[in-house]
Amino acid sequence: MELSRRHFLTVSAALGLASQLKAAEETKPKTLVLMAGTISHGPGDHEFNAGVRLLAKCLEATKSLKVEVLLSGYPKDDSVLDVADGILCFADGGAGHPLIRDARLERIGKLMKKGTGLMCAHFGVEVPKDIGAKEFRDWIGGCYEHEFSCNPMWSPEFKTFPEHAISNGVKPFSVKDEWYFNMRFREYTKGITPILTAVPSDKVREGPYVYPKGPYNHIQAAKGQTETMMWALDRTDGGRGVGFTGGHFHKNWKDDNFRKVVLNALLWICKMDVPKDGVASTVTDDDMAANLDPKKK
Repeated sequence: MELSRRHFLTVSAALGLASQLKAAEETKPKTLVLMAGTISHGPGDHEFNAGVRLLAKCLEATKSLKVEVLLSGYPKDDSVLDVADGILCFADGGAGHPLIRDARLERIGKLMKKGTGLMCAHFGVEVPKDIGAKEFRDWIGGCYEHEFSCNPMWSPEFKTFPEHAISNGVKPFSVKDEWYFNMRFREYTKGITPILTAVPSDKVREGPYVYPKGPYNHIQAAKGQTETMMWALDRTDGGRGVGFTGGHFHKNWKDDNFRKVVLNALLWICKMDVPKDGVASTVTDDDMAANLDPKKK
């Protein structure tokens, strides 16, 4: 009888400890890493450093969230990624993508396997189809593929949104940007939710695109088709991924809904509750003008 009682107390203590650890984990602040790429364009375009700083400022009032900002490219010391619940990569992509250079696919892959969230924005959704594309489709659901996807400057009309936390509080909006579309999504689409969708006009499909100018026959042939400019992925490893193709023009962060849908996504990849009305934030003209890249000589 005494042995059974001791066993019961031991089991109860273990369960109590497990419950305390779970509670502590749930109340532990989340860590979001905002990684900006190196300077590539000039004031107003591809403002990676100014963009992540602005997003960090907008999240200052968010309880239980610690934001780490990495400026001007992949850091020499990337140990902060080990404690990240979510990572935003807002940077130039292609062969110079910061997450694929110097054997970093393996490094980032290990983070993904343990459930770290990942969001890539604008050029950051593009990787070469022979280096990183498979991984990106696994991590965020899809990616931009050279001469399959296209990148025109246009103003999509985002009118309806899915029932998803990232959509919370987002109202119909339209801003001109270099909105990529015709992404190369993975064949197994379960878990992918389109967030921002619109139908490009025939004129948009006819081009010119930013680069290459196009047009592409397969883009022209899809007239009338709805395209996805932002999507969310629930990964099988327990992590979350987001692709957002806007972000070329810094001025677009002034639009409340453009900003809100991205801020909502940043909380979502960290597995945080998104407020029912979305993340509230305001930015001033001074905020918008802060930290811009220097003019090219």
